[in-house]
Amino acid sequence: MSVQDKYRAVLELGQKLGVKDGYVEEAMGVLKIGGTAATQYDKDQLWDKIKEIGGESPADLEASIEVEETGYYGVYTVKSGDSLSKIAKWFLGNPMKYMDIFNMNKDVLKNPDLIHPGQDLKIPFRDS
Repeated sequence: MSVQDKYRAVLELGQKLGVKDGYVEEAMGVLKIGGTAATQYDKDQLWDKIKEIGGESPADLEASIEVEETGYYGVYTVKSGDSLSKIAKWFLGNPMKYMDIFNMNKDVLKNPDLIHPGQDLKIPFRDS
């Protein structure tokens, strides 16, 4: 199995996430990949997949993943049954941080208690 085959799921995830300026090179048993992810959340998803396949510090992979949008952590599309507190718990680790999400999305939301499936919400970084 080639190293590229080993990390095929990472490459497919990169395509699914729309990584820009992506490259893949394999030489002497090392896979070099890179590109620009839309958000830090997308970059984190790629690294999670890399670690799932190759461990914490894979010796057979070199990755250089940049981030295009640095003003927020990621974008989440609201699903049926969601609330800002559920989203805040998932992304920020604390349901009481729902107002951080509301405040970042005042262009989309008018009331923190009223969100609708299909809305794309920017998610702030945990530290904000």
